[in-house]
Amino acid sequence: MRYHVLTNNGGREVNEDYAAVLTREDGSFCAVLADGLGGHGRGEVASELVVRNSLSLWETFSGKTEDFLNLCFQDSQEKLLQKQLAEHAQDSMKTTMTALVCDGKQVQWGHIGDSRLYMFQDNKIVTRTLDHSVPQMLVATGEIKEKDIRGHEDRNRLLKVMGTPWDKPKYELADPVPCKKEMAFLLSSDGFWELVEDRDMVSCLKKAATPKEWLESMEQIVLKNGVGKKMDNYTAIGVFLGDEKEKKTSFFKKLFG
Repeated sequence: MRYHVLTNNGGREVNEDYAAVLTREDGSFCAVLADGLGGHGRGEVASELVVRNSLSLWETFSGKTEDFLNLCFQDSQEKLLQKQLAEHAQDSMKTTMTALVCDGKQVQWGHIGDSRLYMFQDNKIVTRTLDHSVPQMLVATGEIKEKDIRGHEDRNRLLKVMGTPWDKPKYELADPVPCKKEMAFLLSSDGFWELVEDRDMVSCLKKAATPKEWLESMEQIVLKNGVGKKMDNYTAIGVFLGDEKEKKTSFFKKLFG
């Protein structure tokens, strides 16, 4: 497993995104990305809290990936609500959260909000998380098409986030997937995925020998497409499964047949 984390303020004074990865000697790992809600204030506090808390739990966790994801979302939500209460900030400190965990045999992920996870296999997008947002809801009801989410006027209206009291869990978990070679993952905040199309994610992946190369090539597209716009913070985590030699061999085969 190899990974790279990229984050930038974009056109904002404060970076309210936070992302990190924690690996263990047995090859297991946990990657978490969160995007604080700027309109609610102190989003950077919320995003850092949920990421750090999740990785702290991963340090000592032993058990099923699903059990861990339930723990990290529920415990992080509880810790965030406690901090809001202690600092009289119940109307602030909101954040999205996306987490990917691997126990060495299978991978599984969960999310809340509109920070996405894309799964790639053999340089093709297999699946992605569905945003908990107004535009994604409009897609589900047939009022707009998937391609219309990017740039939609209500794209920042989220239906589910961390830091808002739940009567029941609001996050969503995917089914576990067996680890395979040539598998890649992209976790990204909306400031990143809104400015790079799915086809460009794939094109950049095909040319990249490392997660760093992949993210940096996509970042160039993000910056190009963001010219003249008030860019949001943008953050991404790229993960490759399979060793470096296998990835490079595959890459050169694509170039030279």
